[in-house]
Parts: sequence; structure tokens; C-alpha cells
Amino acid sequence: MKKIVKSALLAVVLLIANFGNAQTTKKSEVNKIENSLLWEITGNGLEKPSYLFGTVHMICENDYVLKEKVTIAFNKSEELALELDFDDPKELQNMQKLAVSSVPLSQALSKEEYVKLENLLKNKYALDIKQFENFNLIGIMSTIMFKQLNCPPKMYEIEFLKMTKGKKTVIHGLETVEDQIRTFSGSFTNEEFINQFSEYDSSYFEQLYGFYKNEELSNILEMTTNDKFMDAEAQNLMLDSRNKNWIKKMPEMMQQHSVFFAVGAAHLPGNNGVINLLKQAGYTVKPIEK
Repeated sequence: MKKIVKSALLAVVLLIANFGNAQTTKKSEVNKIENSLLWEITGNGLEKPSYLFGTVHMICENDYVLKEKVTIAFNKSEELALELDFDDPKELQNMQKLAVSSVPLSQALSKEEYVKLENLLKNKYALDIKQFENFNLIGIMSTIMFKQLNCPPKMYEIEFLKMTKGKKTVIHGLETVEDQIRTFSGSFTNEEFINQFSEYDSSYFEQLYGFYKNEELSNILEMTTNDKFMDAEAQNLMLDSRNKNWIKKMPEMMQQHSVFFAVGAAHLPGNNGVINLLKQAGYTVKPIEK
């Protein structure tokens, strides 16, 4: 389990890197919905209900809460589906390679990009760029996020895996690490990636956790689609397209078994969010508020 946690902590950088402080947002693309992280999926020929839960991929231990309604839904379910299958040895190997680059950082970046990153790491985070020569930008982002989080981290995905221990629960991955790397690489240039580094501080974690504790899905989506962190093209790649790909896989899983789906909370709301896409596909999706 320690190996899984170490690998997963690297993987979550791909999943949370696009969160930022809520300022200018694409509000026209955010449809307000009930404040609930947990939703029941029924209808459309399903014999048993499945459940959809929105996670925050990394949170301080002191802020971690798993409400009774979530535990009840989890225990009713027969299978678990996460964005990534953390139980797959091949996926674990891929996760461990996330931060490492075969091309030295000084060669992977242009001279201007390298100098900009060097100054940023030194002045804002008191980090020496030379220690990252064999890292890629994802690995550097991982270091920055853990530094700014400044607390022992906990992951809902890992906690759900622990809850399956001894139950022979089938674990699904809605996508692979390679899928996420391609998505992230296609969403941002090196310059855009580096520019995002300058925006991270402890305040954005505080704001995100506040919205999350109150189960405010719409506000979480607004944070995610902040213009400062994600333009329309990046939103399509990082959120909308991935949601649509998941929707293609979910019906077959739910037809056979009751499934507990746990994905990043920002994927649930919005016109192209998983909740709305499931409704468009003919399912009844209702919030479980207590």
C-alpha cells in the first residue's frame, strides 16, 4: 500500500494541477446544481443503483472527512471505478515514471523558459532548479504542490482502495496514466505550464477545501475553469472530452453491477459534466444530500 500511495501522489498532480483561485471564470458554461458530492444513478434499464462521488485528489489529513452517506453508498456498491486503476501493477509503474524525464530539463526547455523557471523556483519557492535536471514539468509541479500544501496529504482514492481490502472488489480505471499525460501535454505549452507555477500558494488550497467541505460543485468548477489556469481548448481536453469518454464506458459497467464511481469533483457539474451527460443518456441522477 505504501508503494501505491507514493505512486498515486505523483499521479494526482495531473488531476489537480488546473485548480486556481476563483476570479474571472467561464460562468456561461457552469450550470448551478445542488450542493452534493454524492449522486445516485438509476433508471435506463439499471437493475441496481450506482453512485457517483466527487473527490478532491489531495487533501490535508486534518481536513479529510468521509461522511456516513458516502460510506453507506460505497458499501452498497459491488465494484469501484476511479479515474485511474491504482490496483493495476502496470499503472503503478507508469505512475512512478511521471516525474522523470529522459531529456535533461536544461535541454527540454528553451533558454528563455529555463531562465524564467529558474528565477521563479528560486524567488517564490526557495528551490534550486539544478535539483530538477532529471525531472519534467509535472515532477516540478508535484514538488511545488507538496511544498505549498504543507501538511501530511491524504487521498480519497487511496482510502476507497483500503475499504475494498478483503472484499475481492473489482477495481476499474476510467482512463490510463498515459491517457492523462497525453491530455495534459496537449493542453498546455511549456510557457503556459511555467506561468501556472507562479500562481500556486496555500490560499488556493484553502479556498478549494472550503468549497469541497460545503460540497459546492459549481464553485469548484468555476475554480477549475479560471481563465488564468485554463482556456477553452484546455477545458475541452482536461474536462469535457474526458467526461464524454467516461460516459461511453460507464453504462456497461453499471448494467452488470452496482458501481461506486469516484472522480474529481470538477468533472461532475457543468453542461458537459458527468451528471448532465448521464441525464442526457437517459439516466436519473439525484443528489444524496444527507
